[in-house]
Amino acid sequence: MQKTKLTIIIVNYNTQHLLSRCLDAVADNLKQISGKIIIVDNFSKDDSVNYIRQHFNNVQLITNDKNIGFGRANNQAIAEIEGEYVLLLNTDAFLSANTISDTILYMDANPKIGILGVKLTGEDGELQPSCRYFPTLSNIFLTKTGLNKLFSQVQLIDNKNWDATQTQECDWVPGCYYLVRKSVIDQIGLFDPRYFMYYEEVDHCLRAKNAGWKVLYYADSAVIHLGGESAKSEGKLTSGKQLNALQTESELLFFRKNYGISKLLLHIFLCMLADLYQLFKNLIQFRLSSIKNIAKNNALLLKLIFKTHFGQQPTR
Repeated sequence: MQKTKLTIIIVNYNTQHLLSRCLDAVADNLKQISGKIIIVDNFSKDDSVNYIRQHFNNVQLITNDKNIGFGRANNQAIAEIEGEYVLLLNTDAFLSANTISDTILYMDANPKIGILGVKLTGEDGELQPSCRYFPTLSNIFLTKTGLNKLFSQVQLIDNKNWDATQTQECDWVPGCYYLVRKSVIDQIGLFDPRYFMYYEEVDHCLRAKNAGWKVLYYADSAVIHLGGESAKSEGKLTSGKQLNALQTESELLFFRKNYGISKLLLHIFLCMLADLYQLFKNLIQFRLSSIKNIAKNNALLLKLIFKTHFGQQPTR
């Protein structure tokens, strides 16, 4: 019997309509390499669990009695991992032929690479951010204000001029196709459970790089990624307001954990300064709707500062 090379972990939340397309592409890839599939269902309400049991009896299914978030759900499968590699795959990410075998072969040949991502495109072929850099005090402030155009030397989270045709090292890769060595997980763990959603892979890649591993964008394989399918589904994570709250909270948690209270306070100050700058611009142009949105964002930030105890603990 062929030894298992990798474990694929798929977190599902109300995306039954995507499962066949996603898993059929996985099955085609696994004709060339041995792997097991674990699906963690985050309390879907669209009959996903029954659908999986009826149509995909070759997968290992873990079910939750509530939505515990993306990172925590992936962590639930750690004890069931087999093989040298772990692939975290979204249900709205559809593999090309040979994606898994090509990326694993590349990592086999480059043992210092701990985490690898691929080229992500929309259904229409439009390129998505795939080769990303860590958030910093300066690049977040410049992006929020739009002043990044005047400071082209500052490395933004997403460099619009990056060459998508070139395989290259980066700081972090999105979690929709996230290939990681089992030895990395053995050394530093998988995702920090403080993040309900957003910043899990940013934090994990930072820990991996600090432990001496490389993070790589692999340009020679592409994955179609729809994006936001779980957020569109019925449930508590449907509105932009709630998603914005999750992202803001995770950003506070990330800065406090990795850079300390002084950097967090400076980050908060710069976010408020950026809001004031945008408010001034919109007052001059008399954009009332934009002014209301800025006020709401500022109120949300202040609320989450206190609810997270200045980035020390999650709210859910």
